[in-house]
Amino acid sequence: MGRSTPWIHHWSRLIIVAIALIGVIENIYLTSIKLLGGTAVCPTSGCEEVLNSPYSMVLGLPLTLFGLFAYTTVLLLAVVPLVFDPTTQKARRQAVETQTGFLLFLVTTTMVCFSSYLMFVLFFRIQAICPYCIASALFCVSLFVLTLIGQNWEDLGQLGLSGLGVAMITAIVALGLYNSVGDINTANAFSDSGGNTGLAITTTSGPAEIALALHLTQSGVKEYGAYWCSHCYDQKQLFGKEAFAIINYIECTTDGKNSQTQLCEKAGIQGFPTWEIGGKLYPGIQPLEKLAELSDYQGQREQGK
Repeated sequence: MGRSTPWIHHWSRLIIVAIALIGVIENIYLTSIKLLGGTAVCPTSGCEEVLNSPYSMVLGLPLTLFGLFAYTTVLLLAVVPLVFDPTTQKARRQAVETQTGFLLFLVTTTMVCFSSYLMFVLFFRIQAICPYCIASALFCVSLFVLTLIGQNWEDLGQLGLSGLGVAMITAIVALGLYNSVGDINTANAFSDSGGNTGLAITTTSGPAEIALALHLTQSGVKEYGAYWCSHCYDQKQLFGKEAFAIINYIECTTDGKNSQTQLCEKAGIQGFPTWEIGGKLYPGIQPLEKLAELSDYQGQREQGK
């Protein structure tokens, strides 16, 4: 009488499909936030810090886009064997499970290794708590473990060597991709004795932008931001160099110039940029026309550089 098949062999593929599907949904959401702008729903400010950090982009594309590709690949590889009937097409199904199982092992090994490096970046470089990032790392580990224990492996030695090779390649690629980033202070950021100031504003302000900036400052309007925040930089570009110099800007990072992190914490800032107008917070990039309306500005409205 043969040994019964472990229950995990029957259910591992379905569990992998479920986890991969969650990963796909998460990365679609975060990619849309990154590409379209806006603020991710998050209990901490760490999500925005990560999404706006230089580590969030790879080869000019959002890192989450690559995550979406990885989870989609896992999802498809896990689903393929399930197409075959376990009774009438048992042999075919087992053959496909073996083939896709090895590919799953290679993909999930890559995901675990790259995710491990990103966890190092999260905790030691960015120094933030990002629930989405941590959840994704746990998903990767779960997928890897389920792949390992979800089927019988004929040659564990060869499997181990393959995994080691993939891990080494992944480590080299990860270090190569982020070598130019180095520290969380992006290579394009400027600094002086007072701290990091971020990218230089390249647009020139017109009379309308300057007048609006004066009105906002006189009305007690504040903008909370971070020198490395790409959305904050886009907001600065809307005003132009001369006008933004007038804005009551509050730097929320500890290593930024004129850092005022305590004010940011007291105000309950969750993402950057965030405008405080009339005691209310407005997160995200705000069009100049919107800022004019929110602050009851009655002056010139024709912005132009």
